[in-house]
Amino acid sequence: MSTTSETLRWYGGGYPSTEPAGIQQVLAQVEQPCFIVSTPQGVGAAAGGTAAAGGDGPAVLAAAPALPPHRLGSAAFRAAHGVRQSYMAGAMAGGIASADLVIALARQGFLASFGAAGLLPRTIEEALARFAAEIPGLPYAVNLIHSPSEERLEREAVELFLKHGVRCVEASAFLGLTPHLVRYRLAGLRREPSGRIVAEHRVIAKVSRSETAERFMRPAPTAMVDALLRDGSITPEQAQLAHHLPLADDITVEADSGGHTDRRPLPALFPVILRLRDQIQHEHRYAVPVRVGAAGGLGTPAAVAAAFTMGAAYVVTGSVNQSCLESGTSAITRELLAQAEVTDCVMAPAADMFEMGVELQVLRRGSMFPMRAAQLYQLYQAYDGIDALPRAQRERLESQVFRRPLDDVWEECVAYFSRRDPDQLRRAADSPKRRMALVFRWYLGMASRWAVTGQRDRAADYQIWCGPAMGSFNAWVSGSYLNTPENRTVADVAHHLMRGAAFHTRIAQLATAGVTLPTSVADYRPVPLEPAALTEAAR
Repeated sequence: MSTTSETLRWYGGGYPSTEPAGIQQVLAQVEQPCFIVSTPQGVGAAAGGTAAAGGDGPAVLAAAPALPPHRLGSAAFRAAHGVRQSYMAGAMAGGIASADLVIALARQGFLASFGAAGLLPRTIEEALARFAAEIPGLPYAVNLIHSPSEERLEREAVELFLKHGVRCVEASAFLGLTPHLVRYRLAGLRREPSGRIVAEHRVIAKVSRSETAERFMRPAPTAMVDALLRDGSITPEQAQLAHHLPLADDITVEADSGGHTDRRPLPALFPVILRLRDQIQHEHRYAVPVRVGAAGGLGTPAAVAAAFTMGAAYVVTGSVNQSCLESGTSAITRELLAQAEVTDCVMAPAADMFEMGVELQVLRRGSMFPMRAAQLYQLYQAYDGIDALPRAQRERLESQVFRRPLDDVWEECVAYFSRRDPDQLRRAADSPKRRMALVFRWYLGMASRWAVTGQRDRAADYQIWCGPAMGSFNAWVSGSYLNTPENRTVADVAHHLMRGAAFHTRIAQLATAGVTLPTSVADYRPVPLEPAALTEAAR
């Protein structure tokens, strides 16, 4: 608010700070109201206290209320998921969003999604057992990724989630709805004696297109509901309740991010999805409206603050967590990520949707993977099978890319899919082009595996999922203790991004009141957090 010196003065416990360092320290005390005041020494800042008419204190020029990080975003999101702050660490496939990462954030009052995509069922079960033992009663999510070429994986994942009582699923890369996802959602429906419908299975859908968002914002399709009822996957009551609530509780608008992405700018995409949510809410009158969060490009406090200003109920980070100690990737990959700049990302073919030509965003710096993967897709488009490749081209692939005979790679594919998904082999039996796709997907899959395990002799082939937020994060923490990967923990990163977002929101509030602050005091810098501060933030 803006005031005049004749009518309003400040009463506090200490004299206002007028030096830049002192002003910044005051602004950073986001749990306290902040007053910009006029003193004989010039403009100063004071935290705490009150402003009242008359008195002998310094005249108040502008004020900003207390804004602790846990007030950012949607209170409904925090209540629904049982978290302290409106912040989520999104899933990174292959266990890169590891069990350690999920547990560390859950203990600090944040939601995190376990990167179950691409993992075998027994590995997922091991993580779920850890959650039950180490964070009983605390919230977490598990990723369910759309697998159009491996339907069995999606089905088995949902069966595991139902078996182990997983209460929240983050659905990603869905081009359309599938019976397995719908089954998970509906199998948790029940009506309380009061008449209130309870959805025990929450769904957070990550989307980057309006048409996909709309599918999740509406009730489950009647045809799928009827089919699930006929095969006994849901009860008659659940089938009836399905028409009264949306398929997803939360929609994450994913902008330019690592992995699967359409690379849309968040300021362009988010308002479109938010407006769509309002239209569908007006139509269906849900008891609990769908919440809309933001993801993609959120690597600095200023970016997080901007997302909340646009109306995000919560924010989701990804790439920045991959560079932290708890991520399930290798130390050498974390070091590469810590060196990334905003321009060091490029699109490359995705292993899970290779035949469809779907791409994902990866780190270009230090890796030949993007170029080699693109060449494989070009060959897939141009030839009908491995045996159709020109001899010189095949020899180059075997010596430079695969480093082994392609026939040996195929035999390894046979052994792998015999255990994991035999249907893949049946589909490839009479299709040389399909066999070619599986062989090429071997390289794409192993490239991400080499990056996770840190296999040094394949460093030139690392596939590291990464978005430009990684570069902006690195630029922000340059010169601070978080500049070193060994000092990056997911809880520290989360706390600094949220606290910094509150700080930048305060700066914006004062700016609208006409206060112009020196640039030296308007930049939040991360400093090591005291254990007591972390404990208080987690309460």
